[in-house]
Amino acid sequence: AVATVLSPNVTISNYRNIAKYISEKTNRPTLLVQRKTYEELNILMSNGEADIAFMSTGAYSSYRGLNEIEILAMVAYKKTATYFSQIIVHKDSNLISLSDLKGKTFAFTDPLSYSGHIAILNELHKYNSKPETYFGRYIYTYGHDKSIWAVANKVVDAASIDSMILEHAQKYTPWITENVKVISSIGPYPTGPVVIQKNLPTEMKNALKNTFLEMHDDSNNSDTLNGLLIDRFIEPQPEAYLPLIKDYQQVGDSL
Repeated sequence: AVATVLSPNVTISNYRNIAKYISEKTNRPTLLVQRKTYEELNILMSNGEADIAFMSTGAYSSYRGLNEIEILAMVAYKKTATYFSQIIVHKDSNLISLSDLKGKTFAFTDPLSYSGHIAILNELHKYNSKPETYFGRYIYTYGHDKSIWAVANKVVDAASIDSMILEHAQKYTPWITENVKVISSIGPYPTGPVVIQKNLPTEMKNALKNTFLEMHDDSNNSDTLNGLLIDRFIEPQPEAYLPLIKDYQQVGDSL
């Protein structure tokens, strides 16, 4: 299972290739299930309707499902397994920091997104404020690329997005990103993990883990991984998410 973090067409084509590769390596059929929101992805895992999920940092950190999950692997890009939450504005804007955004319009990505929501809630807490009173208006776009588009076309004054998604957009849709600029970077945070149902047989878990950790060794996967800004999958670091899980425990009931 995967949520639409990037544009749907890019997401589905690249993840379909990964699903096919997993099928070939494990000699088992695979079915790729795509959902729009992080909550829908979490529900799939909670109900046991998916065995593996490519989760965002926020989706994993906020997970409270009935079925236990565990991290199988993490994404590494440019020799790091971290990213930043970045606040972007239009290139012609005179806004230079979060403090300038009071009363302005703002785009969040997804209620469960860390870079696209929770990180900003934490920053606003420093101002003893919250979105309802700080921003003149705010919306949820349910896609980092949609948030970039909204800022580039002046639908909103600012947005918070995943730094890796911005880099992806700069690579594939430069005619859009050339109209935005970054005014703040918050983080770093651990990248989104690949998770698995905890009750799967140990033999299957090990086979899947090896498949992910060795995926970058097959040159046939280069274009697919590059298209998702993934250099390789690495051993999981569950402890890296503990501070974020605590954040969601504090604000989760209000989401």
